[in-house]
Amino acid sequence: MSTKRKLQKELTRERIIAAAFKVYSEQGFTAAASAIAHEAGVSQGSIFVHFPTVDSLVLCLLDSFSQDLRNEILALEDSGGDIERLLDMHIGVLIKHEAFYTRLITEAALLPQEAKHELVAIQSTVSIHFMQALEPQMKTGTVKGIPFHMIFNTWLGLVHYYLMNADLFAPHDSVLTRHKRTLTKTFLALIENRTLKNKEEQQ
Repeated sequence: MSTKRKLQKELTRERIIAAAFKVYSEQGFTAAASAIAHEAGVSQGSIFVHFPTVDSLVLCLLDSFSQDLRNEILALEDSGGDIERLLDMHIGVLIKHEAFYTRLITEAALLPQEAKHELVAIQSTVSIHFMQALEPQMKTGTVKGIPFHMIFNTWLGLVHYYLMNADLFAPHDSVLTRHKRTLTKTFLALIENRTLKNKEEQQ
């Protein structure tokens, strides 16, 4: 019975997390706990059995998103990915969490302080791997000598602009799925030294 109760408790927790992702993605971070409870099919009190506060629930969601991103980065490192593959991986993870991530960047001011710090940490993790992927290409001159942080900030700015204006670029569709290739190819064209890259490819 103890094992059965433990399994039931874990399943309830997973339902709450899935419901919170959906509700926050659709309604934003001002959504009431009662909306999450209704979506999960549990009582409102059940949420606070698993998460002492709403802030702790939001942090759990961010941790889940962060772990997914880290797992993809580690898999890419094991296969020796370059900057183009890193861009594809980054967009791929964002597509899986597109509605939730869009809420994160558009409603960042509404997040609890710890969640804001976690979001910064997530972006910092990606930034570090950008630097590692770009460094060899900068040394050979195939990527322009632009400061790392400006390269990463430009990429985020481009992706965030499309996400925040999805109704213009892809109404009723995933804006990142529709424009993934355009975003990556345009960004690479901005940062690469095409003359040296072409020479390197011909050799």
